[in-house]
Amino acid sequence: MRIAPTVSLTPSQRSLLQTWASARSLPQRQVQRAQIILLAAENQQDIEIAQKLGMSRHKVARWRERFLHLGLEGLKKDATRTGRPRTVDDQEIIRKTTQEKPPQATHWSTRTLARSLGTSESSVRRVWRAYGLKPHRLETFKLSRDPQFKEKLEDIVGLYIHPPQHALVFSVDEKCQIQALQRTQPGLPMKKGRGQTMTHDYKRHGTTTLFAALNTLDGTVLSQCLSRHRHQEWIAFLQHMDENTPPEKSIHVIANNYAAHKHPKVQKWLKKHKRFCMHFTPTASSWLNMIERFFRDLSQRWLRRRSFHHVEELIAAIEQYIRDHNQHPKPFIWTAKASDILEKVTRAQRVLDKLQSK
Repeated sequence: MRIAPTVSLTPSQRSLLQTWASARSLPQRQVQRAQIILLAAENQQDIEIAQKLGMSRHKVARWRERFLHLGLEGLKKDATRTGRPRTVDDQEIIRKTTQEKPPQATHWSTRTLARSLGTSESSVRRVWRAYGLKPHRLETFKLSRDPQFKEKLEDIVGLYIHPPQHALVFSVDEKCQIQALQRTQPGLPMKKGRGQTMTHDYKRHGTTTLFAALNTLDGTVLSQCLSRHRHQEWIAFLQHMDENTPPEKSIHVIANNYAAHKHPKVQKWLKKHKRFCMHFTPTASSWLNMIERFFRDLSQRWLRRRSFHHVEELIAAIEQYIRDHNQHPKPFIWTAKASDILEKVTRAQRVLDKLQSK
């Protein structure tokens, strides 16, 4: 019979191994290794230890040898495993993902890229996750060409972060052509294992335009639903704001560059109402207008999944949402500095000009 190497323990080693062998908070594999060495120190052979602990003789022999070579430190963790050698470098996966396109597709998937490089899907997935690559996602952008972009940006961000005293700041816009859509069939409710359903087709019953002004200080919203969105309706909404705000306070209005907002008749009305001060966002920069966030919430939370039989029902639903919102208003807090935004836009502009020059 093969005789296993003798294991000798110092008193401190034996005490520590006994603590490990009876511990409940240590990993089970470390507890088993301590038990192996304690039994080996009692001159028991590998096959006897294996029978007592319910494991293979080869496992006992392996940890006996590990202890004789590395001591207690060798029992704490497994030896490093080399595994299968990589066939493709990480940089090659990144290069191909960002600089090439697959045949008959606009972007790579883990399967198509792994097949192209002769590697595994898990390798591609690991690299994408490590470097934040998401080929399946597409984000839209639009850089403003407004020659006064910097001045307008600083003006509007200044109103958000440091509003003037004894004045009201409103983010104002209209949400045009909100459709009263009636689904052709009632949807099924959500239940266990299945989400809510909705028919893809619908009947159109007309549209309305929501004019809304978001008070940037307290988050309340002034609103009107009108049939059109010409300069006449814009003046009517400004009049509505004038009548529903304290007359002693000046009003700063943040709006986009829509032609109706700058109509000569609008200018004439503003000259008669001196407390109104207009601030226009740069062209192609509606994201600077906080009211767009409110419009998004209105669509996603309230309108998108509903069905309306006529425009009046749609208008009633919008007005109900705004009433509920104003009962518990919550302002949107602007945190981005104008200098940070300008730096990102400038960097994006350089990259875009470089791509267009090729």
